[in-house]
Amino acid sequence: MFFLRPFRLFFQAFTVDATPHQMAFGLSLGVLVGLIPKGNLLAIGLMMLLCSLRINLAIGMAAAFVSTWVGMFLDPLTHRLGELLLTHEQLRPLWTWMNDTSVWPWTNFNNTVVLGSFTLGVALFLPIYAASKPFFNHVTPRLSAWAKRFRLVSMLWGGELTGKLT
Repeated sequence: MFFLRPFRLFFQAFTVDATPHQMAFGLSLGVLVGLIPKGNLLAIGLMMLLCSLRINLAIGMAAAFVSTWVGMFLDPLTHRLGELLLTHEQLRPLWTWMNDTSVWPWTNFNNTVVLGSFTLGVALFLPIYAASKPFFNHVTPRLSAWAKRFRLVSMLWGGELTGKLT
């Protein structure tokens, strides 16, 4: 059934690498990727990391999509956080060294919103992971058991239809 292939791929994207650890890690990394403004080496590197690790990519991409929109509303907060870090006197040698290298300026760490968003994302990484792992541990087996009851799920997984369609 050729017309079911897109649905099969969609369903498998949410169930492949579906251990609670992989789902929680995908959610955490997706939020980190989504919070950072795009168009710099930092965002590209984190997106490559998201795509290359053995985590649930569908949850990571969905989290990145949602947190990108949420991140726009957090820009005033992340701007203040980044400004605080960039103007901190003890961190000035670090920012000078990073700016003098050939690669670090491409990360846009000198942008207050990028630095503040990255800092907020890193600070939220472990709490999101710790909060979502028990959730996925509880919900995933129930959702899988519920979905297996339906004939459509059997078709999506590639099972043969028994009986005739009339």
